[in-house]
Amino acid sequence: MRIRFTTAVVLGLALLSASFSSHAGYTQTRHPIVLVHGVTGFNTIGGLVNYFHTIPWNLERSGAQVYSASVSFVNSSEQRGQQLANYVNSLGHSKVNLMAHSQGAPTSRVTAALIPHRIASITSIDGVNKGSKVADVVRGILPPGSYVEGGANAIANALGDLINALSGADNPQNGLAALETLTTPGTTSLNDALGWKGVNRNSCAGTSEDVWIDGNRIKFFSWTGRGVWTNAFDITDPFLGITSLAFGSEPNDGLVGVCSTMMGRVIGTHYDMNHVDAINHLLGARSLWTNPVTLYRTQANRLKNRGL
Repeated sequence: MRIRFTTAVVLGLALLSASFSSHAGYTQTRHPIVLVHGVTGFNTIGGLVNYFHTIPWNLERSGAQVYSASVSFVNSSEQRGQQLANYVNSLGHSKVNLMAHSQGAPTSRVTAALIPHRIASITSIDGVNKGSKVADVVRGILPPGSYVEGGANAIANALGDLINALSGADNPQNGLAALETLTTPGTTSLNDALGWKGVNRNSCAGTSEDVWIDGNRIKFFSWTGRGVWTNAFDITDPFLGITSLAFGSEPNDGLVGVCSTMMGRVIGTHYDMNHVDAINHLLGARSLWTNPVTLYRTQANRLKNRGL
């Protein structure tokens, strides 16, 4: 009886050890992961609140090396893309995997055009890859050159300066440039400049996973949610419920239409998740049916299995 018990304990410990070893390396990618925030975003505020709520830790706990980039709170995708390229170069790694939310997606595509040899992959998360109808509406109600436009720009820039102070950054702010770049015409112009690489010009679909830029193969992936009201206790849901009206019957996450988010290999568009849930905010309040943390961890494992 004692022998059987001892054998069972040994086998159990062996299985537990194997499971732990597998779990420990689950997100251990070859190249570091760089998280890229969207418009009105930040990397961290005072080291207490992260834009990607608990995501860095949940990737690091299974082996990933993770950085959180800091680019402008509000600015054009071109300006943010140059800032991100400078940041990636400063890290000193041969390549990195970019995981980008919202405006972080076009920002990352600009970076890939600037330093393609440094980018192993780009993952777009609820990314504004073909513009946002919410930006179109806002642009339409702000008369160009008006006091209203100037006031809105001043407020956005002031908020950006505040975020700079709280996060220890020194990024330039330009609220109007951010708005223009996120409109459908603005994003179309950006896509024209980038050759529509990874973005399907003609249909509501992705493209090949393999995107070639100046002789460099970069893996492109994307996913998005199509929920708006996902948690009764999340105070951001009512705001997204209002902004979602801009889309009519078009599936959206509250700020971006599903079709606009598609880039490269589309991993999924069916998740019960809104634009804020996609970064595990507000403070982890989310739908019962979709855990955004799992999506990031699964993607890191996907990158690992591709040797990235």
